[in-house]
Amino acid sequence: MSAADQVELYLRVLLAFALGGAVGLEREYRGHEAGIRTNALVCAGAAMFGSISLLLGDDRVAAAVVQGIGFLGAGIVFQRQGTVRGVTTAATVWVMTAIGLAVASRLYLLAVLVAATTIVLLELAPASDWVLRTGRRRRARRPKRAAPDAQEGGGLS
Repeated sequence: MSAADQVELYLRVLLAFALGGAVGLEREYRGHEAGIRTNALVCAGAAMFGSISLLLGDDRVAAAVVQGIGFLGAGIVFQRQGTVRGVTTAATVWVMTAIGLAVASRLYLLAVLVAATTIVLLELAPASDWVLRTGRRRRARRPKRAAPDAQEGGGLS
């Protein structure tokens, strides 16, 4: 592979770094676990592995990236005080992998548009949180239904 080809691959990886970093900036600003560095590294790593996969003509490399990132994402999700945390962050890391693979496949416009859409979606978190809180309050105000007695029709005798 020529030096010019390698520089072209490097520029793709730089684009992936930039896109991942842009999404990571939003996560960092909101105080979430996976920030600028994590998202940039995941996106660039996926672009590198995707490029290698294309060079070797072996789709198994790219497929392994998707599986591996699932393992990383599972490590991000955790349970604390009866609630599950980190699901959105894990999903963001997963999307960063897809964006990196898109960059590797020379789907630049798609990668940029998905990164921008991801940022917009993540910025909607306050609206999403409001909907969740409102729904919880409404459900808490509803009167509880009495559980049907097992002896009154429907129970096994």
